[in-house]
Amino acid sequence: MVGTSPAGKGGIATVVSVLQQAGFFEQQQARYLVTHADGSPWRKLGAALAAAWQVLSICLRERPAVVHVHSASRASFYRKSLLLALARLCGRATVFHLHGAEFKQFALQESGPLARWWIRRTLSKSSAVITLSESWATFLRELAPAARVRVIANSVRVPPPAEPAREQPARILFLGRADRRKGIFELLAALAQLAPRFPAARLVIGGDGDLALVAQTAEQLGVAQRVSILGWIDSAQREAELAQAAVFCLPSYDEGLPMAMLESMAAGKAVVVTPVGGIPEAIVDGVNGILVPPGDADALAAGLGRLFEDEALRRRVAEGARATIVARFGTEVVMSKMAELYRELAQARGD
Repeated sequence: MVGTSPAGKGGIATVVSVLQQAGFFEQQQARYLVTHADGSPWRKLGAALAAAWQVLSICLRERPAVVHVHSASRASFYRKSLLLALARLCGRATVFHLHGAEFKQFALQESGPLARWWIRRTLSKSSAVITLSESWATFLRELAPAARVRVIANSVRVPPPAEPAREQPARILFLGRADRRKGIFELLAALAQLAPRFPAARLVIGGDGDLALVAQTAEQLGVAQRVSILGWIDSAQREAELAQAAVFCLPSYDEGLPMAMLESMAAGKAVVVTPVGGIPEAIVDGVNGILVPPGDADALAAGLGRLFEDEALRRRVAEGARATIVARFGTEVVMSKMAELYRELAQARGD
């Protein structure tokens, strides 16, 4: 299995970390290779070349049954697609695992004819393509009809039930890159609308992005004293913030199936999110979350306000969220699906 460092930032790192902690690599006799390094372009190039050499060497010497890459868009895609090509040259089964919420934009708008051909070829030539939701599977099948697409959602560790006594009223938690695509500016505007009705309303932001612009916008809206900008936080800090939050909110314009949302649901938190990407396949409005249109600060304020003024609704939605994770996204459920795919691919090649 190939991807970014489990100790790094972002959804892929979180997914791999969950698998690692659950013992998936030991169960499947799998080795994990890190192909991306933060730092200068030269350092990144060195890490990519080292990974290519490792993949080629392992494929030739150890002949693994499956080479499985986790990929997003742009540079991530090009690095991983070349590794898959090397693995195919060595006769190995290959799995392309898509995580990037912007892959549609990358494939259809940013890529020229040659790049689109390479994208379609990579998808079609892979032994299997994993995507996080049926909506993304439909898109990939339209883009590359020959692709063998399998839907396997991200896995989530289910922690002990939340302690209601630790929650702070009207405290909103946002986790992720604080930029326009994630809807952070609509969330700030919604907070400004909610403040007069809910004096305790507060927003905590855990993530990177243009945090100076976020702070400036909060100041302009008159809610700077209600906003805590933490920057990127580690897993221990994330758990602590989730324990205190009344609601998790991620009003994105596009998504795959966000790990931050799934983790918040697993922690027994009511979530307010937008029906984009794979989210509508996980969230039923009013049952295990609240859905609001992207880009609509008024609707976002109304959705958050419903949960703040109706504690029974908030508790019911939170319980529904956690039950959804246990039934569909728990680590054991997802790991069994991935193990089944590995067995199928290995048997098909006679390994």
